[in-house]
Amino acid sequence: MSEENNKPVSTGSGTLKQEENFSELIEKSYTALERLRPGQKVKAKVVNISGGNAYIYLGGKSEGIIDESEFLDEDGTRRINEGDEIDAFFVAVQDGTRKFTTITRGYSTVSLGGIRDAFEAGVPINGEVKGEIKGGFEIMVGKARCFCPASQIDLKGFRENKAYIGQTFPFKILEFGEDGRNIIVSRRALLEEEKQALIGRLKETLAVNAEITGVVKSIQKFGVFVDIGGIDGFVPASEISYDRDEKPENILSPGQEIKTKVIKLDWDNDKITLSIKATLRDPWASVEEKYPTGSRIQGVITRLAPFGAFVKLEPGIEGLIHISNLGTGRRLNHPKEVVEAGQQIEAYVISSEPQNRKLSLSLQPRIAPEKIILPDEGNIIKGTVVKIMPYGIFLKLDESLTGLIPNAEMGTPHGTDHKKMFPEGTDMQVVVLEVDRASGKVRLSRKGIIERTEREEYSQYLDSSKNAATSSSSLGSLGDLLKAKMAEKKTPS
Repeated sequence: MSEENNKPVSTGSGTLKQEENFSELIEKSYTALERLRPGQKVKAKVVNISGGNAYIYLGGKSEGIIDESEFLDEDGTRRINEGDEIDAFFVAVQDGTRKFTTITRGYSTVSLGGIRDAFEAGVPINGEVKGEIKGGFEIMVGKARCFCPASQIDLKGFRENKAYIGQTFPFKILEFGEDGRNIIVSRRALLEEEKQALIGRLKETLAVNAEITGVVKSIQKFGVFVDIGGIDGFVPASEISYDRDEKPENILSPGQEIKTKVIKLDWDNDKITLSIKATLRDPWASVEEKYPTGSRIQGVITRLAPFGAFVKLEPGIEGLIHISNLGTGRRLNHPKEVVEAGQQIEAYVISSEPQNRKLSLSLQPRIAPEKIILPDEGNIIKGTVVKIMPYGIFLKLDESLTGLIPNAEMGTPHGTDHKKMFPEGTDMQVVVLEVDRASGKVRLSRKGIIERTEREEYSQYLDSSKNAATSSSSLGSLGDLLKAKMAEKKTPS
């Protein structure tokens, strides 16, 4: 085919218009490149790597450069090759060359011009915290002195100020004024951006009941903050352990890795509520096996309420002795009349409801009335002191029965210290004053034993006195008889 045939066929002004349109497109592409905004993101191909720079193709005859160091690992291995496509951010034009960066966390620069370019591009810079000054921190970026307000060094509730000194962090430039004499930077702005990015990713993956691993960040009285990968979750104190009496600081320590479960997500307020105890075995699952109805248990009274006393059997398991089951033999106004917090006691299981986390206890075993052997009134019996109260002493008569000796029936002087005179475990003999067979309540008397003993001793005394008198009278008559007989012998016949 001849050259002539290769020439475009003229159709009036059509060919000329096509050439003009093509020129306009090229011109527009150059214009667009010349008008790149600082911080603008572009996708470009690496066309050459040399002289410490990576050259990227921007279209037309335009190129940009990126410091090769941005693509080097710690061991010097380069992560890119010629022909790779990368995302980069426009920084500025330096010496007629378009400067780009791939770093979004901390652009390294040592010049004031580089700081200004980073400010215009919205690119973070690396800075060293040199010291604490009034209202904030002195930050050195190369030889340029910048200022970071104290409120902008970190997110709320973090480390002491001294912990930042000497550290190098990425900072966002908030202000670049007075030709570089007034540069204000913020680390918090970047951390908040990171946090929002993390929250965005978590929204896509995190769900209630998901189990995640985190690191204890700080411990407070009301709960624990946990780092779950750049964002904090919160474990309320009630969700740390099944043992409500255990303090958070006795269970956990900062830096400790823990397993948690998500129990609530509030994305409107960026709150993630976690639970540690939800990952543990529920102690209530085996309550019916460990504490069957009728079994005897040992426990510690943790607190008192107007309606009863709470007893801790083991971590996470607490039972209630209702005020009606305190077994005093009389009506109570408050459990403190019988027991006190911190007291170790022996009690009996009345019923259990694991599904409702309820365990009902009693100081006395629940035995069928027909199986309870009650003493008869007037009987003298023995018992052991089990509790001393301001109004009297409780005596354990057998495994299923306890009786009360009112103070008036103790037979001791007014003001006697019964706790000192009759410590728990003391054996005592008493007389049965009254038995309520409907309720199983037994009223006892120590004074009755004393009085009975005194009557018996007095009776014995009277009997011994009568015997002595009778013996003396008998001896007198015998003497008279012997005397008379002797007289008869002496009389002459």
